[in-house]
Amino acid sequence: MWTVVYLAKNKKQAEKMSGLITQEGVLVKIQPVTKSANEEDGYYEVLVPEAEVEEAHSILIELGY
Repeated sequence: MWTVVYLAKNKKQAEKMSGLITQEGVLVKIQPVTKSANEEDGYYEVLVPEAEVEEAHSILIELGY
């Protein structure tokens, strides 16, 4: 099961968070919270497998997020 670890304000920020977590070897996927006319705008969820939530949170905290 996938669990949200970060809620990004836009797709660019979601991709940045995804990249940071992925660099540490954690699987990540992003998905929009709502459909919008402009794909770049709107909130995005950054998700990781449930078993890796603690590790992903630790990574984000270490990086200052």
